[in-house]
Amino acid sequence: MLKKLTLNYLRVSVSDFISQVNKQPIKELYGVTDGKAVGTYVEHRFHSFLQKQFTYDAGCSASGIDFPRLNVDLKVTSIRQPQSSCPYRDAGQKIYGLGYHLIVLVYQKSDDRKKKVAVIKFLHAIFVDKQRTGDYQTTYGINQILRNHGNCDDIKAYLEERNLPLDEIGRETMAGTILQRPPKQGYLTISNALQ
Repeated sequence: MLKKLTLNYLRVSVSDFISQVNKQPIKELYGVTDGKAVGTYVEHRFHSFLQKQFTYDAGCSASGIDFPRLNVDLKVTSIRQPQSSCPYRDAGQKIYGLGYHLIVLVYQKSDDRKKKVAVIKFLHAIFVDKQRTGDYQTTYGINQILRNHGNCDDIKAYLEERNLPLDEIGRETMAGTILQRPPKQGYLTISNALQ
C-alpha cells in the first residue's frame, strides 16, 4: 500500500532520489545542452520515483506548481548558469514571496563520449520556505530602510527606484502594508518581467 505524500516525506525523498540518480549513466541526455530539457527529464524522473512509493496529486500547467496540495514547486537548474523561471502575479510576491515553497535541485551534467551517456551530479538540494521566496535585493533594501527607522515616503521612493510594477496608489498601499507587516528576507532573484 502506498503512503500519502507529506512535506516531510517529500523532503526525505529528494535526498533518496539524488542518491539513486547521482552519477548514473543516462543515455537519453547524451549530447543534450538545453537546460530546460535536462530539468524536464529530472522532474519527470523524480515524479516516477515518488509514484512508486506515494499517492499524491501531481501539479499541472494550470496550477503552476508540481505539488499543489503540499504547496511546493520543484525547480531544476544547472550550476553553469543557475536560473529558473516561474510566473509571479504581482509586485507583492516580489516582497512577500511566491506563496509556495520551492525545492531547488542544482546539477552538473557531463557527457561520457566513449560510452555515449550523460551523467548528472547533483551539487545542491535546497528547500526554500514560502516566506523566504521574495526577492533578495528588494527585501534587503526594505528591511534596511525599516532598520534605519524609515517612513512611508522612504519606502515609496525605494519601491519606485526598484521599478516595481506599481502605480502611485499601489506604492502608497504597499508602503503602508510594509510598515505594518515587514517582509522576511527573501532568497531569490526575481525580475520585474513577471517571471
